[in-house]
Formats: sequence, C-alpha cells, structure tokens
Amino acid sequence: MQIVRPVYKAPGCFRALREAARTYYVLQRDKVRTKSRLNALCRGCGHGDLAKKLYAPSTRAEALEQLPAHLRPRAGLFGLELDALVECASLAESNLHEECSRVPIVRRLATAPGIGIGRAAYIVSVVITPHRFRTARQFWSYSGLAVVTRSSSDWVSEGSGKWRRSKTQQTRGLNHNRNPLLKNVFKGAALQITLMPEHPLGQAYRRLLTTTKPNLARLTIARRLAAAVLAMWKHGQDYEPTKHGSRANTM
Repeated sequence: MQIVRPVYKAPGCFRALREAARTYYVLQRDKVRTKSRLNALCRGCGHGDLAKKLYAPSTRAEALEQLPAHLRPRAGLFGLELDALVECASLAESNLHEECSRVPIVRRLATAPGIGIGRAAYIVSVVITPHRFRTARQFWSYSGLAVVTRSSSDWVSEGSGKWRRSKTQQTRGLNHNRNPLLKNVFKGAALQITLMPEHPLGQAYRRLLTTTKPNLARLTIARRLAAAVLAMWKHGQDYEPTKHGSRANTM
C-alpha cells in the first residue's frame, strides 16, 4: 500500500496562524449576516433607515420602539447576537494580530498596498509557501484571476458527414476552479487601490479607464498586485512601488 504524503502544505506549518485567520474570517462573516438580517427586517416593514440604529446598543432601544410590535422581539434578539459577535470578532482580531507578530512574512506582505495585516494573514494561511507556483500565471489561476475562454457548438454539420468549424462568439470570464478567499483578498485590495490616486497602481488604474471597462481595469490591478505579492514572498523583499511605476510608464 503506497502512502500519499503532502507535497506543499507541511503538517503543522503556520497552524496557529491558520486557525486564528479562520476564526476571524468566520466571525466577520457572521457579523455581516446578522446585519443583513436586521436590514432585511427593517426593509420588510418599510423602515429601512432604522437598520443602522439597531446596530449600536446606545440607539437600539429607541429604534425598537419605531418598529411594529410583532417584530421587536426578533430585532432585539438579532441585536444581542450582533453585540456578542462584535465582542468575539474583536477578540479574534487581537488573537490574529498576536499570531501575525510571530510570522515575519505576514508583516512583509502587509507592506503591499491594499493588503494590510488581515489580508496578508489570509494569504499566508492559505498559500503556506510561494514555491507551489512557478510563475505568476499559476498563482493567478489559483486565486481565480485567470482569464479563460468558454465556447460551445464549435463544429456544425454540413451534411454528408462533413463538419466545419462554426464562427460562434466565445464568452470569456474568470476561472471557476479557484480559492475564493484569495480572490476576495486581491479583488478587495484592488478596489482599495482605486481610491489611492497618488500610488503608481492607482495612477495605472486611471490610465486603464481610458481604454478599458472599470471591472476589467480592477482585474488588471488585482493581477499585478498578486504577482507583486508572490515575488515579494519568493525573494524576501518588501514592497517597492517604484517597480510598478516603471512598468506603468510603458503601458
């Protein structure tokens, strides 16, 4: 019987960091879900403006009085759930920062624009080692940033057993076999970079807007950022925005 051994994810490597990142990620999602439930409850009874007041304990009692009587118990319980999740998420964030302080590569990747400690922790906890990817294109594919072409009915019958290639319009999109967390990390970072007009990547984004749709321009920035993060990790270097500047001038 042949024993299958792990190739790239060493057992126990970054175990504490991975657990801290997973815990923080799950609690953040639960917070968003609870807020969405409060939003849906308020919109359903025509008081959509009360949702934000229900978030904070200081304004919740006043907001509950403006809701219909039959909805107040549910809204109050959702508010208590949100309070508990906010406290738990704060503790999870402190634990995550504590674990990140023990992993130097997280602090290095956090120097990239739009990444920060939280996203850098997600990258390290998912990827484990950059040497899994020989090129940036492989990393793009793993992160869901690879552009693929999909088509159907490529051949049509002409009769008598003859077939010819049809001129069908091929649809393009991003690959589906990806890690969704990494895709959220890089696309979220790219969205933050679009709000940084002085940064070389922010300037490159504005140049792309002259010839490209905004969503495709953000994808380009996300791919460039992912390639930079992979290179930083492989070569043990901090982020250098000047390298983006030299490339941007040639576009």
